[in-house]
Amino acid sequence: MYEALHLFALMPFPNIDPVAFSIGPLAIHWYGLAYVAGILLGWLYARRLAANGSLWKDGQSPITIAHLDDFLVWVAVGVVLGGRIGYVLFYDFAAVLQNPIRAIEIWNGGMSFHGGFLGATIAMIFFARRNGIPVWSMFDTVAAVVPFGLFFGRIANFINGELWGRLSDMPWAVVFPTGGPFARHPSQLYEAGLEGIVLVLVLALMIFGFKALKAPGTVCGTFVVGYALCRIFVEFFREPDAQLGYLLGTNWLTMGMVLSLPMIAVGLWAVARARAAAASASAQV
Repeated sequence: MYEALHLFALMPFPNIDPVAFSIGPLAIHWYGLAYVAGILLGWLYARRLAANGSLWKDGQSPITIAHLDDFLVWVAVGVVLGGRIGYVLFYDFAAVLQNPIRAIEIWNGGMSFHGGFLGATIAMIFFARRNGIPVWSMFDTVAAVVPFGLFFGRIANFINGELWGRLSDMPWAVVFPTGGPFARHPSQLYEAGLEGIVLVLVLALMIFGFKALKAPGTVCGTFVVGYALCRIFVEFFREPDAQLGYLLGTNWLTMGMVLSLPMIAVGLWAVARARAAAASASAQV
C-alpha cells in the first residue's frame, strides 16, 4: 500500500530553500516574505476600498487612508502575538508546561490562524475606539483583505514542506521531505486556493457587486463563515498536528475543526445583525 502511494506522487516537491536570500548573516525566509506580501497587498487593497466612497454607507468611508497606514503596525503585532500565543495554548500547551522557554522559540515554528484572528480582532477594537471608527466597518475592511495573507502564508507552508496532508493516491499527491517516503495531499495548496483565492473573490463580489459595505458587519461575517467552512473541509485532507492527533477517539476530528465550528455561529450572527440593522435604518427613513 505505502509503495503504491509513493508511486502515485506525480507532482514533485519543488525543494525550494526555505531561505529566500541572505544579506550577510541575516537570512530572509520565504515565510517572512509571505507575511510582508500579504500585509502589503492587503494594505493596498484596503486603501482602494477606503478611497471609493460609493461603496460605503452615506457615500464616504469612515476609515481614512491615514488610518490604514497607522493600523499596519497594530495588526502586525496583533497577528504575530496572537498567532504565537494561540499556537501555544491550542496545540503545544503540554510541551510548554514542561519547557516554558519553548513558548518563545518562534524559530521552531508554530503559528495558529485562530490565535492570530483573535489577536487581530483585539487590535482592531482598540484601534477603532481610539480613532473614532465604527468597529464593524473596521472589521469589514480588514476581513476583505485577510485572504491575501492566507494565500501567501499557505504557499509559504508548502515551500517549507510543513503542515502537509494525509496519505493520498491522487495524481497530484506529493512526497514531502519531512512527511516520510509516502505521497500526501498538498493540503497547503488546497487552503491557499480556498481560503485565499476563492474567499477574496467572494468578498469582492459582495463588496463591488452587492455593496455589502453599506451594511456594516456583512463582509466580516461572511469572511468568518467562509473561512471556517473552508478550513473544516480541508481538515479532512490535512494531517493533524502530531502532538494532538485526532480528538475524542475519532479518526477524523481535529483541533482545526473544533476551533472553526464556533466561527460559523459567530459569522452567521454578524450577518444577521447587519441585515437587521440595515432593515431598521431603512424603516426609519
